[in-house]
Amino acid sequence: MAGRAGTRASDPNTRIASKLKALYSAIEQEPIPDTFLDLLEKLDRAEQLGKPQS
Repeated sequence: MAGRAGTRASDPNTRIASKLKALYSAIEQEPIPDTFLDLLEKLDRAEQLGKPQS
């Protein structure tokens, strides 16, 4: 965005995009909660049990 002609750092859309990117980056660095990982494991097991045996 900042590289496009006519955009400025003071442009509200540029500031919003920058803040959203920073927020996403911060969330991306957070560890995955153990309870969520446990739920994913249970789902994997349930899917494996539900598959027809060949």
